[in-house]
Amino acid sequence: MHAESPPGAAFSRTGKVWSIMAKEAAIRVEATVVEALPNAMFRVELENKQQVLCTVSGKMRMHYIRILPGDKVTIELSPYDLDRGRIIYRN
Repeated sequence: MHAESPPGAAFSRTGKVWSIMAKEAAIRVEATVVEALPNAMFRVELENKQQVLCTVSGKMRMHYIRILPGDKVTIELSPYDLDRGRIIYRN
């Protein structure tokens, strides 16, 4: 049963599917870092001048990639909350 399940599916002990997380649903946008905030948070500005509060993704944190104000970044936004995002790539 687990071999044919879609990637990202979470199972209970009985094998029933709890939830399927859709990574494809995330919106990727180019942005510019405006301000570095405490706790590894950043305020970034999208091309349409909207500002979004972002955190650094785990892979970027793991590889010690530094982000400074003025950097061009690619962020991932959830369709449910467009005011918060995750920085996934520094251009």
